[in-house]
Amino acid sequence: MSNDIAAQILEFIKINRVSTTEVADAFHKTGLLDGKLKILNQGTRAVGFVHYVPAVNGSNWHTHKYISNTPKDSIVFVDADNTCEHKAIFGSLVAKYIMLYCQSNGIIVSGKLRDVHTLVKEKYPIWCYGSTPIGCTNDEVEFDEKSFEEKRKTYEGAIIVADDSGVVIIKKEQMTLETLERLKFIENQEDIWLDCIDRLKWNTFETVCLKKYKTERQEL
Repeated sequence: MSNDIAAQILEFIKINRVSTTEVADAFHKTGLLDGKLKILNQGTRAVGFVHYVPAVNGSNWHTHKYISNTPKDSIVFVDADNTCEHKAIFGSLVAKYIMLYCQSNGIIVSGKLRDVHTLVKEKYPIWCYGSTPIGCTNDEVEFDEKSFEEKRKTYEGAIIVADDSGVVIIKKEQMTLETLERLKFIENQEDIWLDCIDRLKWNTFETVCLKKYKTERQEL
């Protein structure tokens, strides 16, 4: 992966507000991070490089530890492992720290959250499994450092795009010039399709399936 290409891909997605749908289309209908992740505040959006954070064994001890070095403009991905599915990983205190003081672009949590009334009021860009008032402990627990490092190598440096439709990920090995060109192609195709429907008054079958714009000599 070229750092320059990765930066170009991120910038293109940000400037053009490329949606999760378009990213998935660019990767042939793939790239979903986790189908259980749901947007907390509709209308919010988040794009950035991943900062990987663990939550293990029913405690958020290591969550607190690893959010302390969150890079600015990153997407914090809290990956819950062996954490009670009926307990919240954290609530408004941690969310405020991540969003306000670390200046993160968004939060992804493969688990539940609490203090949702505050999280909604603040309109934080958050995706999670749902809510519960019952939180995890903050006790120091057994932690598999080797497993964490392997997962961190997998996720850190990847790009996450999240919106109302869900959360998609562009992996580090996918950060290529081909990916950038594919994203540009999908973005351009969307513009053409909309023009065919709005201005030329074609139906969706003519536009999407027959792709009449490739043969019709009409000004697009």
